[in-house]
Amino acid sequence: MSSNRLEQLFDFLKATPNDPFILYAIAIEYIKQKDFDQALTYFQELLHQKPDYVGAYYHFGKLYEQLGQEDQALTIYRKGMAVAQQAHDMHAFSELQIVYQTLLGIEPDDEFED
Repeated sequence: MSSNRLEQLFDFLKATPNDPFILYAIAIEYIKQKDFDQALTYFQELLHQKPDYVGAYYHFGKLYEQLGQEDQALTIYRKGMAVAQQAHDMHAFSELQIVYQTLLGIEPDDEFED
C-alpha cells in the first residue's frame, strides 16, 4: 500500500488513540512497506498498551521470524498462547501453537509439551 494509507491510519490514531486495532493496522502496513523497524515499534507499543490483544501475537512473531530472530518469535508465540488461553480463544491458541511447534521443528500432530 502507500504512504496515503499510513496517513489515514495516523489520522485515525489521532482521533481514537485508545483503539488497539489502529496500532495493529499501522504495524501491518509497515510490514507491507518492508519497514520492519517501524513495524516492530508499533507491535511493541500495541502489546505494551493492550497485552491481551490476541490478534497481534501471530503477526508479531512472524515478523521476528522473517528477521531471523527465532528466539524472540518463540517468546512472542508463548506469550500469545497464554493470552489466547486466558481469553478462551482456542482458534488463536491453535494457530500460535502450530507456528510455535513448527519453529521448534516439532510436527504439529506430535505431542506438545512446554
